[in-house]
Amino acid sequence: MDKLKKVLSGQDNNDDGDILQAANQASTLGWGTRMKGFIACFVLGVLCSILGTCLLWIPRVGLILFAVLYTFGNVASLCSTMFLMGPLNQLKRMCAKERALATAIMLTCLVLTMCSAFWWKNNGLALLFCILQFLAFAWYGLSYIPFARDAVIKAFSVCLK
Repeated sequence: MDKLKKVLSGQDNNDDGDILQAANQASTLGWGTRMKGFIACFVLGVLCSILGTCLLWIPRVGLILFAVLYTFGNVASLCSTMFLMGPLNQLKRMCAKERALATAIMLTCLVLTMCSAFWWKNNGLALLFCILQFLAFAWYGLSYIPFARDAVIKAFSVCLK
C-alpha cells in the first residue's frame, strides 16, 4: 500500500530499468528448468526451419510456408537463449555495440520476410530475406565466440584473393 501511495503522489524514484530488473529477478527459474526451456525452444526452432525447407518445393504455397516456418524457427531459436541468460540480459547483449548491427539486420529481415510473403506476395523477395536472415543470424551467433568473426573475415579474404 505504501508503494502505491508513493507512486500516486509522485514520490516514487524508480525508473523503467528498475522495473525491468525487478521483473527479471521475480521470474527466476532453476537451472534445470532453464535448460529444458532452452532445449525445447531450440529444438522447436530447428524443426520449424527444417520443416519449412522441406515444404519449399510445394507448388504455389511452398515458398510462403517456407518463409513463415523459417522465420518462426529463427525467432524460436533466438528466444531459446533467453532461458539461459534471462530476457533482460539477452536484450542487453543483443543491443551491445558488437552485436547491434547484426541484431538490427536480423530483426529487419524477419519483418521483411513476413511482409514479402503476406502483403507484397513476392516470392523472390521472401527467399532473399530468408537468405539474409540466415546470414545475419550466423553473424550474430559468431559474435558470442571470441575471434570467430575475425576468423571468418580472414577466411573469406583469403578465398577471394
